[in-house]
Amino acid sequence: MLGEWKPDDPQQEALRHAFLTLLDARADGCLRACEPGHVTASAVLLDSTGRNVLLTLHPRVGAWLQLGGHCEPEDATLAGAALREASEESGIEGLVVDPVPVHLDVHPITCSLGVPTRHFDVRFVVRAPEGAEAARSDESLDLRWWPVEALPDGSDLGPLVAAAERRVGSQAGARAPDA
Repeated sequence: MLGEWKPDDPQQEALRHAFLTLLDARADGCLRACEPGHVTASAVLLDSTGRNVLLTLHPRVGAWLQLGGHCEPEDATLAGAALREASEESGIEGLVVDPVPVHLDVHPITCSLGVPTRHFDVRFVVRAPEGAEAARSDESLDLRWWPVEALPDGSDLGPLVAAAERRVGSQAGARAPDA
């Protein structure tokens, strides 16, 4: 999937090549056991209007983040992993994932391995059905809908949320009837 995805942004294209290099070099690149770094899957979970994003107050990082996490052996695709994580962490049924990535990010973290590593995070837009109510899981200190134009103070999610808004806007435009 990453081999076929062509982002518009040159920085995202450079990251795409880094992800492909990791996956070419490491057969275990999608598993948390890959200590040098591993691919993870995240969800930009938007409400049915596209005006609010569900964020989790991550207990280990201590910041408001998008939903997501490690790939599991039963995940057939990265989009499927993002959808699974969003469903587990939000408690919302009926979520729908766009199977095309919207954003990539690499960040250092000490995850469940207990050693410093890097997450090569592939991010997808996930939409909640109308009237969806989130329920906090044990993986979160808090769970809250935030207006896309008013993210938490100190958040670095602006580029990710903007990419999700562009994707949702372009899909709405593609479905709009000709005038």
